[in-house]
Amino acid sequence: MITDVPRSLASAASATNPSAKAAISTSAPEPRLLTVGLGFTAGFVDTLAFVALFSFFSAHVTGNFVVLGSALGQPVHGLIAKLLALPTFIVAVAAARLYGRSLERREHSAAVPLLILEAIFLMVFMALGLFAAPITNGDAPLAILTALSGTVAMGVQNAASRTVFASLSPTTVMTGNVTQLAIDAVDLIAGGPEATLHPVRARFKRFWPPVLAFAVGATCGALGYKFGGFASLLVPTVLVVALAIRTTAKAHP
Repeated sequence: MITDVPRSLASAASATNPSAKAAISTSAPEPRLLTVGLGFTAGFVDTLAFVALFSFFSAHVTGNFVVLGSALGQPVHGLIAKLLALPTFIVAVAAARLYGRSLERREHSAAVPLLILEAIFLMVFMALGLFAAPITNGDAPLAILTALSGTVAMGVQNAASRTVFASLSPTTVMTGNVTQLAIDAVDLIAGGPEATLHPVRARFKRFWPPVLAFAVGATCGALGYKFGGFASLLVPTVLVVALAIRTTAKAHP
């Protein structure tokens, strides 16, 4: 569990409210390394999937609707995977939430288990991609399974970001982050009372690292696939495992 709350406070809260443990974890100060690592992972995985699987979005799943719409004007490969992306994503998010709730009912933090679950599906994504390569038909059964396994991994990360990591800025969909950064930049430049600008400045500092990390991850995902194929997915997989280890270490200093 990610928290800087003193152990005595956490113990007292959980004694009176079984769900307080999870509440404390999501209201804790944001660990920047976690948002940067997860932002990098999402950018890497989404870009690699887009390049390798005929413009398939594994993190920005609604982007597949744009690609599907373009099929009205020109042929598009991998239509089946794109059609299945959203329902697969929803099922992955729901399953991750049910898993997290089951852990919370037993008063266990779901942070590390969800990170491990994401790492597992990233490994599945990598293994299926290596087995299917070279992928020349996006509608082949193995290509579809490969694409959807990446979607499941990103679904787990999205579920975690909305639950156990709710105090963190989003790490998979950057449009909202960029919008908030632009609004906050205008407010900071325009100036005003310090009492008003302080939370704006704090939010700006929280939001820009994952945006930059996502951009770097996207670049690395494209280069990784170019030079290493699906094997390059080992990079975000190891990174997520490292984040899980760090989260465990922080919860048990």
